[in-house]
Amino acid sequence: MARPGSHGTLLTVAPRATGTVDEWVAAARNGERVGVAMAQVRVRGLDQAREVVAGLREQTGVVAQVAADADRLRLLDAAPDSLVCPLDEPWDALVELHGAMRERGVAPEYEVTAAGQLEVLRRLLDEHGPTAGGRVHVGLVLGAPGGLAGDAETLVEVLRLLPEGASFAAAGIGAATIPVMLAALAVGGHLRVGTADTTSYAEGQPVRDDVQLVARAAGLAKIAQRPPLPVAEVRELLGVRGPVRV
Repeated sequence: MARPGSHGTLLTVAPRATGTVDEWVAAARNGERVGVAMAQVRVRGLDQAREVVAGLREQTGVVAQVAADADRLRLLDAAPDSLVCPLDEPWDALVELHGAMRERGVAPEYEVTAAGQLEVLRRLLDEHGPTAGGRVHVGLVLGAPGGLAGDAETLVEVLRLLPEGASFAAAGIGAATIPVMLAALAVGGHLRVGTADTTSYAEGQPVRDDVQLVARAAGLAKIAQRPPLPVAEVRELLGVRGPVRV
């Protein structure tokens, strides 16, 4: 069965978390020229989230997705298109965030760093209903210390646990970048790339900037006959219907 959006590839750029708002917006704007349809930015609080979302909407056409290590509920006040929802959260906090995203019309990306978290996602959807847009999109992070191994075998094994009809994007951390990218393209998945995930472009060659990583991913997607998806199709894929409610 073909996975959602598998005729093309959703490319997400994830710039380094230590950057500035201007740097993040520039990474999205430059990446958009070579195929980026979504920017995932890890912010430090609500004020910064508001700046990022406003900048992305003013200067780009990409889907504005935010992530944070804490206070995720407060980030909804920034009215992002999408919010990263880690599945390693305590159950009550996860249920609250799931419901709040649905009420606000924010499309979630459920972040998975261990296979068992997909059982948590199944329970969440079964007991607390679908997302606002009716889509389930999962972000698989492979190759991080203590997490999912960054290889094709692990990726394929994890995919057996995805909810039916779910789409997924994969990110390989560090040396796992290329193996994960190639494996994801082969099985109908989408890609997250950026300096948040790797500082090395090749052995002995540091990354120049985010657009260098995006351009490589876009080139591989085209070789796989799954070219970058336009933003309008990505909004449909993720269930992003328009400006969210605040």
